[in-house]
Amino acid sequence: MIQRISYTFLLCLLTVFSCMSQTHLPSFFGDNMILQQKDSVKIWGEDLPHKTIVIQTAWGSMASGITNNEGKWELKIKTPSASSVPQTITITGSSSIKLKNVLIGEVWFCSGQSNMEMPMKGFANSPVLRYNEFILDAANSKIRLFKAERQIGLHPVNDIVGSWTEATPASVKDFSAVAYLFAKKLQRVLKIPIGVICSSWGGTKIKGWTSKEALKKYDFIEFPTSLPTIEKEKRETPTLLYNGMINPFIGYGIKGILWYQGETDRLEYEKYKILMPNLVESWRNKWDKQSMPFYFVQIAPYDYSLRNKTKKPIGALLREAQLHSFLKMHNTGMVVTADVGDCNDIHPLEKEIVATRLAYLTLAKDYGFTQIIAQSPFYKSMKINENKIELTFDDYTTAEGNGLTSYKKELTGFVIAGKDKVFYPAKAIITTDKKVEVYSEKVKNPEAVRYGFENCFQATLFNTANLPASPFRTDNWDFE
Repeated sequence: MIQRISYTFLLCLLTVFSCMSQTHLPSFFGDNMILQQKDSVKIWGEDLPHKTIVIQTAWGSMASGITNNEGKWELKIKTPSASSVPQTITITGSSSIKLKNVLIGEVWFCSGQSNMEMPMKGFANSPVLRYNEFILDAANSKIRLFKAERQIGLHPVNDIVGSWTEATPASVKDFSAVAYLFAKKLQRVLKIPIGVICSSWGGTKIKGWTSKEALKKYDFIEFPTSLPTIEKEKRETPTLLYNGMINPFIGYGIKGILWYQGETDRLEYEKYKILMPNLVESWRNKWDKQSMPFYFVQIAPYDYSLRNKTKKPIGALLREAQLHSFLKMHNTGMVVTADVGDCNDIHPLEKEIVATRLAYLTLAKDYGFTQIIAQSPFYKSMKINENKIELTFDDYTTAEGNGLTSYKKELTGFVIAGKDKVFYPAKAIITTDKKVEVYSEKVKNPEAVRYGFENCFQATLFNTANLPASPFRTDNWDFE
């Protein structure tokens, strides 16, 4: 009996020692990964304390260092220009790890809630349009996908379940439709390897994706003291998603971030105005890249009365909060989805349009395609001319287009009001490339105009690049 116990104890000790003496990497440093080109990228992991770690790459970059007292290490290697030639990386410590089929290219980090998470195969009774065609055309070894499994953390965690895969019909089917189609567009245009990391979770609030450090300044935030077991609380409790699904990736070499979230924050639209810029700033600080590109999607039209008993246009108010965030932040862009919503489905079917518009932003702002019009028209100012209001728009891009258009159709969705704050349907006419004139016979002395400022509507005002104008209001009147 004593011999059996001793043998079992010795076996356990050997197992523990064996695990401790293995060089360990987070899951996203693995076969098939893409590293950001022309950069000094971080690679990190764990080993025995005070152990020498050596990294050798097939393209000639090398780095070495020693683990700290806790066995942790972090090294930087230089990456060359993008290349479709598979590379290897060998990491040697207590053991040796060889990473194979590594490409050098552009890496984008994608996050948010269900519209970012929505896989190519769609949700129940909520499909992605043209699914079959996308799957038939999915095989592309120059596109690499990393899907992070859902997890939360009371404190920041350092690893996550997931692995890099080449784009194939099987991998694309279960991957974010928006993230994959974005990568597909970039790869087709740039003709270099593209990697996308998707770390998203449906039904989540923005405060869940933000670190405790960044939220401490707000007295309306209550931090958790234990991990919740109820699904809704997991999705909405502050910091838990950041700890579990963002912190593991902090430091991984990326070009920028794509964000598609906001529907769950619709009842807290006022807080969103400050929480979103705060999230952007905090993520940039964490990556130590204060001007890192951050592009996001404005939530689409949807009839929120199906879910909330309120007369407020909460969808419009959340979109307004996103618009305000865009206008106050630097090096950002906002995709407007006013033409692809569905009043009965919170998940728009046209994921390709959303992904393409995200790609337009990156191509114009980050990859030198300055002649494309990448941004929607945004309301800029108003001028009252007797019984009419003249609106001026700006798309904040450098490319010269031909301005506004309704594609030969009537402009609808405009309403106008006087001092009594009663809004009436208005006649709207495009007068110049950046101006729209709005009026109604029922309002002799107008003071305010709104366009598409409701939960669900159909866009009618575009620019000549077929990008819809963002919904807006010129007033700040309260809603009952």
